[in-house]
Amino acid sequence: MVGDLWSGSEGGVIKMWPWEDLEKAFSFTAEERHMAALSVERSYIDIRNQVTMNGFSNVLNSDVRYLLSDNSRAKVWSAGFQSFALWDAHTRELLKMFNIDGQIERLDMLSGQDLTFEDDTKMKIVAGSKKEKMQTSFGFFQRSRNAIMGAADAVRRVAVKGGFGDDNRRTEALIITTDGMIWTGCANGSLVQWDGNGNRLQHFQYQPVAVQCLCTFGLQIWVGYASGIVQVLDLEGNLLGGWVAHSSQVIKMAVGGGCVFTLANHGSIRGWNVMSPGPLDGILRSELAGKEFLYTRIENLKILAGTWNVAQGRASQDSLVSWLGSAAGDVGIVVVGLQEVEMGAGVLAMSAAKETVGLEGSSAGQWWLDMIGKTLDEGSTFERAGSRQLAGLLIAMWVRNNLKGHVGDVDAAAVPCGFGRAIGNKGAVGLRIRVYDRVMCFINCHFAAHLEAVNRRNADFDHVYRTMTFVRPSNFFNAATAGTSSAVQILGGANVMGGHSPEGIPELSEADMVIFLGDFNYRLDGISYDEARDFVSQRSFDWLREKDQLRTEMGVGKVFQGMREAVIRFPPTYKFEKHQPGLAGYDSGEKKRIPAWCDRVLYRDSRSAHVSECCLDCPVVSLISQYDACMDVTDSDHKPVRCIFSVDIARVDESVRRQEFGDIMKSNEEIRYIIDELSKIPETIVSTNNIILPNQDTTILRITNKCGENDALFEIICEGQSIIDENGQASDHHPRGSYGFPQWLEVTPAAGIIKPGHIAEVSIHLEDFPTLEVFLDGVPQNSWCEDTRDKEAILVVKVRGTCNTNETRNHRIRVRHCCSSQTAQLDPRPNGSEQVQGNLLHRADYQRLSSSYDVVRHLRNLQSP
Repeated sequence: MVGDLWSGSEGGVIKMWPWEDLEKAFSFTAEERHMAALSVERSYIDIRNQVTMNGFSNVLNSDVRYLLSDNSRAKVWSAGFQSFALWDAHTRELLKMFNIDGQIERLDMLSGQDLTFEDDTKMKIVAGSKKEKMQTSFGFFQRSRNAIMGAADAVRRVAVKGGFGDDNRRTEALIITTDGMIWTGCANGSLVQWDGNGNRLQHFQYQPVAVQCLCTFGLQIWVGYASGIVQVLDLEGNLLGGWVAHSSQVIKMAVGGGCVFTLANHGSIRGWNVMSPGPLDGILRSELAGKEFLYTRIENLKILAGTWNVAQGRASQDSLVSWLGSAAGDVGIVVVGLQEVEMGAGVLAMSAAKETVGLEGSSAGQWWLDMIGKTLDEGSTFERAGSRQLAGLLIAMWVRNNLKGHVGDVDAAAVPCGFGRAIGNKGAVGLRIRVYDRVMCFINCHFAAHLEAVNRRNADFDHVYRTMTFVRPSNFFNAATAGTSSAVQILGGANVMGGHSPEGIPELSEADMVIFLGDFNYRLDGISYDEARDFVSQRSFDWLREKDQLRTEMGVGKVFQGMREAVIRFPPTYKFEKHQPGLAGYDSGEKKRIPAWCDRVLYRDSRSAHVSECCLDCPVVSLISQYDACMDVTDSDHKPVRCIFSVDIARVDESVRRQEFGDIMKSNEEIRYIIDELSKIPETIVSTNNIILPNQDTTILRITNKCGENDALFEIICEGQSIIDENGQASDHHPRGSYGFPQWLEVTPAAGIIKPGHIAEVSIHLEDFPTLEVFLDGVPQNSWCEDTRDKEAILVVKVRGTCNTNETRNHRIRVRHCCSSQTAQLDPRPNGSEQVQGNLLHRADYQRLSSSYDVVRHLRNLQSP
């Protein structure tokens, strides 16, 4: 644009420092340098004040979060979370204001409207506070249900209408691509494409988590997400590829040295080849697969998974030691799932209300977390990695201290299944983690009760499996965990975490290992209470298993499809009289509920019909070393169950694979050939190397891509400008260092893409009234003073290929602005100052200067500084 420096801050303040004042500060002598900072500081122009003086005093009060320079159109975008403003970089005029939906804000209607947040909130809460009448003829159950649903809905209305929840569509990133389109990334994961005039064109959604940063290079757009995922799109918005780049959110991306570098929140930096995704990937994968044995490492990990329906009670320390403490001696991860931590209509209503505004947990849940942590020697031996509570359901995970460096990406989820799939008296809570770069999910469930409710239980599982969506909580474990994902500079085969794919594939199906635990409530069919008691006393569990509803339903593929369970060799865990030891404690009351294995642990690892040995294609293989119930614990009507997994995990030794990767890149002839071809800069020519412009003149510069195969990307910068003296010679040269164009010169477009064999036309236009304005503390100090001196600028057309990050082919063009007839006579080249009509293009000097080297040699003979 014009080389000016723009800044934005809170309250909508936008300031601009003219290039001329910045340049003047650079020219200070050593003795004057102490004055440079003060001179620059006071030379700013208050852009918003310019708008205010034009009568629009209250249109720009939101914080400026982002500024974007559109060099090709000489415009500046300023953006807040919810709105945008578009400015003319030359005139500093406000061109347009619009919101995130693309709706234009009319400046004449906005003036004077400045409702405060408090006033707006009060109005909205009052509007949303009307109470619905409740009928009193319902029974107790219906009244309880209505009360719970009403409480949840009331809080939801307040959250939405009162503005207490964050708008998940807020703008989080802003870039301009090579084709001149503007792209924004939003907190809900959506990507929006705009044209250069602020018109919303289309939007895309490939992830449900927040976009943290955007980066563009060549014909690609790189997107960094809060989940650590990086995706690559083409300029049309089509998804080219994606992978897990880091174990925490990607907060910044930059291009250099043939790579796109990504910065994670925990400080990890990784580089990814700009040619991926592309033709190199298949070759590299094939070559690396042949050397897999060199960089594959097998890690063994023991996991203790425990489930217990605590029936709203509390356990003694001895019970917890018997259940968990005695088995946790050599395990690396402990996962505990509890059901019925607390129940009742009031608890369920409060839980629903908390879920609506993003809160969870309770004092009862915290008591259990503290007691289990004490049992596991939390702090010294184990560290709690995460937890999630939904009403009476609670899941928590502890990781042994020496394993913490290999564990990250702790995500949580909850799915209610009770009362219209809205209340958490039944449902599931889950945790997802990354261990040695493999994804594991642990799901604690409580399904529908009663003997006859088999189909409801099956439906509960199906609902949980299909709809469970994990989110990243803010906790110390996620913040402190180092990166564990692959750093090889190609698209790896790691599972992409963070939401449903566009085809609606459940997230649980994408994990390397899934463990379901909980009170599934499946009972024994076709057997009486007395018969079941007899078989239990004889420990005839094989026969009892034939009556197990869960085994039957899994056998016909109606539930827990593709999952396994160890052989049950312990008595049914439900239902017992509290504090009654031994098998004599089974329910002997009036109902005499038939004993059943309600409490179970099921799992799925990476094994398939084709691969069963642990390797990178089958990265997680598990065996169960212990599956039992703690029959001596009597604090609940259920017995706690535990299962110990011995898990083999295939991981990549990154240092070895990087070495092999480098060797392949250097030695493979096919790869070297592809890299050389992709790195070539297309041959281009320009229609002229010298332009003379009298006042208000326009000339068309034509750039031709002579290559028949590859796109050419061009960018035009101003290398410097000079003043033409009365003798027609250039003097007083001022290098601009590519900081935009002079105020008197407009170049449109200043960047773009030229298809093979095509021509780009660039308008070189002289501004009507070049002025010499002076500002002090944002206030103009002089009237507009026309600058009538002749000037000359050296433009450089930088051309590169789609995969070049450093090398360019340059064309230099001299543009002279002639105000006086004397200067024009000093350079009487034919048609040099004649305005172009239609497609008729005139060269300024009729010499064929097709390469940057020719231009440099010719410029040496010109009258230049």
